[in-house]
Amino acid sequence: MSAKNGGKGGRAVRRPVALVTGASRGLGLLIARELARRGCRVMLCARDGDELRRAERELLAQGGDVRSLACDLTAPDAPAHLVGETTGAFGGIDVLVNNAGIIQVGPLAAAREADFRQAAETMYFAPLRLTLAALPYLCERRGRLVTIASVGGKVAPPHLLPYAAAKFAVTGLSEGLRAELAGEGVSVTTVVPGLMRTGSHTAARFSGDAPHEYAWFAAAASLPLLSMDAERAARAVVRAAWRRRPEVVLTPAAKVAVRLQGLAPATTTRLMTLAARLLPAAGAAPEHDVSGAMAARRLDSPAVRRLTVLGDRAGRRFNQDTA
Repeated sequence: MSAKNGGKGGRAVRRPVALVTGASRGLGLLIARELARRGCRVMLCARDGDELRRAERELLAQGGDVRSLACDLTAPDAPAHLVGETTGAFGGIDVLVNNAGIIQVGPLAAAREADFRQAAETMYFAPLRLTLAALPYLCERRGRLVTIASVGGKVAPPHLLPYAAAKFAVTGLSEGLRAELAGEGVSVTTVVPGLMRTGSHTAARFSGDAPHEYAWFAAAASLPLLSMDAERAARAVVRAAWRRRPEVVLTPAAKVAVRLQGLAPATTTRLMTLAARLLPAAGAAPEHDVSGAMAARRLDSPAVRRLTVLGDRAGRRFNQDTA
């Protein structure tokens, strides 16, 4: 699959078509930008129409051949509609990047069954339906399927249980699809990132003691030793997809966690138990579903603001909504 124009005798070479979900901000936006730079024609998808239009304008201004469609992929008919719009606009699909996700932070005591269902619908069933809808086109073009999983899909961290459960499911799906689709010429790459500086801490949802849950998560997602530069991560994701690698684990911390889980699962569980004891308790009246931006305002901590400088800066650069 070539991303260049021209050829022998002046014939134009078909440019690859990429469909990226969760593409209005953060890692999804950066992956879409990297694909466009490699010559792909890109369909952007996300729920928020205003954010999506800003992302589309940004990539168009950089010379990308992009279009966008706002839709909620948890709606049962949305994946088929999105695939239809993409193939109608560009004639097919060569690359599908399942990136859309939500982050819910808080202790189990503050979680509800609806949180698990929302996480599963967004990060497992929606990618499943979209993959099945796009599969005929990917098989036709011997395409590439990219699943943005998480180190939370290999090692279940405390206070992220709905997120981790959904990521475990989609990790298994992605690894199984790799085996199932190899005979069709479709490569499947499972991406296992650790924390990245995308500014996502402001858009995450917090429960329990929301301000203090925000404090630890936002700091961890912003500090250089614990998190990865998101632009470098996006380049690594696209490079792995182009090389048809089965898996790529991003960030040193994620690599250590995955290896430790494989070699010493009991030790890993003990470490996760210790971490859970250090995190904030739910409290007598736990809150539910507080935005990161609201939790930050209520916390109003100069110390946390200093720790999250890099993450906040990334959020402003990568279209994260901090309202």
